[in-house]
Amino acid sequence: MKGRLLRTEGRSSKIAGLSRRQFVRLAGIGAGGLALGHGMSRALAQTAVIKVGYIAPQTGALASFGEPNPFVLNLIRKTLEGGVSIGGTKYQVQILDRDTQSDPVRAGQLARTLINSDQVDFVLTTSTPETVNPVADTCEAAGVPCLSTGMPWEPWYFGRGAKPGEPSPFKWTYHFGFGTENFSKAYLSQWSGPVATNKKVAFLMPNDADGNALRVIFKPILEKAGYNVIDPGPYENGTTDYSAQITQFKAQQCEIFTTGPIPPDFAVFWRQAAQQGYTRMVKIAQIAKTGLFPSQVEALGSLGPKLATVAFWHPTFPYKSSLTGLSSQQLAAEYEKATGKQWNQMLGTNVALFDAGIAALKSSSDPRNKQALVKALSSLQVTTPVGNLAWGKGPVPNVVPMIFVGAQWVKAAPGSKFGIDLVVTDNADDPNVPVGSKLAAYNG
Repeated sequence: MKGRLLRTEGRSSKIAGLSRRQFVRLAGIGAGGLALGHGMSRALAQTAVIKVGYIAPQTGALASFGEPNPFVLNLIRKTLEGGVSIGGTKYQVQILDRDTQSDPVRAGQLARTLINSDQVDFVLTTSTPETVNPVADTCEAAGVPCLSTGMPWEPWYFGRGAKPGEPSPFKWTYHFGFGTENFSKAYLSQWSGPVATNKKVAFLMPNDADGNALRVIFKPILEKAGYNVIDPGPYENGTTDYSAQITQFKAQQCEIFTTGPIPPDFAVFWRQAAQQGYTRMVKIAQIAKTGLFPSQVEALGSLGPKLATVAFWHPTFPYKSSLTGLSSQQLAAEYEKATGKQWNQMLGTNVALFDAGIAALKSSSDPRNKQALVKALSSLQVTTPVGNLAWGKGPVPNVVPMIFVGAQWVKAAPGSKFGIDLVVTDNADDPNVPVGSKLAAYNG
């Protein structure tokens, strides 16, 4: 028995033949945990911890989507540093942020590590199907609640195996994002505005989740609305020569151009389109997934201004963050003051993700009970910078559609510290958002 008692021999402690390091590992506590003072130990014992994983691209081809994340994470951590009280218990919220490096495979691997090694209670993820879908699939398989944003809801829902008209196959994963209905309303309203065209649309979509969803769902809507859609077929991400597509668009005299590529691909295409004379024919260049952020448009030089896009968040949105208390205008101002950079649409969207995530934790009967948390998500109602979100009202049980307004990049007003600005040009999807100016022709 003496050999099985705790004893100290120099730097080696043994319990039942185990080293101190082995005992700590088996006991499930950090090696630093045994060295804490009594006061710190009592504080930890009295404060429960909720672990929230946050997965987003910070580097790689999708890095512009993650540009606001350091600011967002700092803002949210400061807001939560005093903990949150839920059901009479005080919890510290630990956010474990991870960079996908714009790699879908890595995104899924990060989710598995957060679930299996870090043992997170909840996963938040954002920014394009290349990030969100593999993370959501991993959480669904593991039975871990997940909330996502930063991509259309149809590729998130149908792209992961759900079938139209059938019950949702997803129990653990929830999403808020714009849908084809929002997309179509904003586009068609903008295209029927002050810029007259021949209604011929150059439709350039990649062979990925976004592009294929737009081809299947959005293209027929355009055709039904009377547009002649010229679709040369899907191209692979990373394509470097678009001569065939450009030749076809020029031959058909397509005065409207629309696309949804990853950012580097659009830059290659648009420069080639300018070199081959197609951009001079375009009256409306409506882009999505790229051209959403100032850095992407500035990189195009003189080809950037007058590109049309859409905004799923803008500083003029009349909504605020329920978690931080900041209005959309205040949020943009704080970001620009802290970083010296121009605001970015993902700023409002990713703050909204934390608004909704923390609200779900607070409204659950037990935030560390995964069943209780998904129940809270299924009927959650929360105010965010992107609008008021309410689950349980459709279009499918796991999804809330975001608003979408038409917008256009213009040269900034004299005296601005930034070179370009994004102005709202159409508010058909939400009349509460003020219109800043009318759409101007890309050429004309």
